[in-house]
Amino acid sequence: MSQSKPIEKQIAILMQGVEMGEEKLKEAMQAELKEKLIHSAEKGEPIRVYCGYDPTSPDLHLGHTVTMRKLKQFQDLGHQAIFVIGTFTALVGDPSDKDKARPRLSHDQVMENAETYTDQAFKILDAEKTEVRYNHEWLSELSMEQIIEMASLFTVQQFLVRDNFSKRFEKGDPIWLHEFFYGVLQGYDATILKADVQLGGTEQLFNLLAGRKLQEAMGLRPQVALTTPVLVGTDGHMRMAKSTGNYIGIDETPEEMYGKVMSLPDSAMMNYFRLVTRFSPDEIAEIELGLGDGKLHPRDVKMRLAREIVAIYQGDEAVEPAEAAFRRVFQEHEDPEEMPEYSIGPEGTIVDVMVDSGLVSSRSEARRLIKQNGVRLDGEVLDDANMALDVKKPAILKVGKRRFLKLMPE
Repeated sequence: MSQSKPIEKQIAILMQGVEMGEEKLKEAMQAELKEKLIHSAEKGEPIRVYCGYDPTSPDLHLGHTVTMRKLKQFQDLGHQAIFVIGTFTALVGDPSDKDKARPRLSHDQVMENAETYTDQAFKILDAEKTEVRYNHEWLSELSMEQIIEMASLFTVQQFLVRDNFSKRFEKGDPIWLHEFFYGVLQGYDATILKADVQLGGTEQLFNLLAGRKLQEAMGLRPQVALTTPVLVGTDGHMRMAKSTGNYIGIDETPEEMYGKVMSLPDSAMMNYFRLVTRFSPDEIAEIELGLGDGKLHPRDVKMRLAREIVAIYQGDEAVEPAEAAFRRVFQEHEDPEEMPEYSIGPEGTIVDVMVDSGLVSSRSEARRLIKQNGVRLDGEVLDDANMALDVKKPAILKVGKRRFLKLMPE
């Protein structure tokens, strides 16, 4: 596909799946997008479209890919895709979808997390056609005078009417001053990038509109703001997030990815089909109809979804082994044929082993799983996070439903 594709066809593709909360706002953004596409075709210049991702953890998950796939649609139509890694905004922490302030990260933590982002993003985006930017390059250079000037364009009331801030305010929970900076700083990204379009999740709408306001104040044409629905996590209710443990990482093993998809509640399946697969709207409607009239069994549909997601991120060749591993462990209740090994001495605690072996990404996640009785050694539940694992012979450590580790005595 390219810019030569008729404008109406481009609009149909690019607006598919877009949700803006208010229909009038969506119509206004669509009209502005059409103007930009017409101007782009007349001038022979691609429009500049970007989306930002804060490296608050080293892994991207399927929730991130909803906007990434929309970015790829622009890219496939010949427009300039800009992948922004929020190496400065991550220091502030986006409050948009949180009922409390995010934990502060250090610059070193953020930069370490960011190292893996491009490799993961290029599973979707074309590496040769993607402009990658790091927003610490310009945000760290802002003077206090510039920050005051930008802040003067917004009122405290505009922030407090936002859903999460208003709930915290009513409950008397802390709202920290630095949290107000986030939308302003993200808005400044749009001015530096001279963005024509910015993408984000529906919870990001305020930040995207802040970008429009700053662009106008600086004499630029305001960007089109397009937001996409939120992907629910593996619990089927909450937004997918690393912090809540309900995520599917796009760099996880095929077996882990397949197993997590199969753990989804049936009610969440269509959310995934619509937002993170390559199925056409007609194919998705047919699947939904089949589930509704009972012609399709939910288990078979979920296996189709699991195969699709593994194929997208791990390749077609990874699908069959991942499905075989799932059948062996969850349907035949056997240990997997292959699992990583870990040599353990007498001083290693459960938490130490889980973190050092890579079974979990943090000590807090390890403790949470132990507290939930989600850790077993040779079938026995381990409930003391500080207990030393004194293994005299090979043993199987199972974390959750899908993670296995063979412990080998030194």
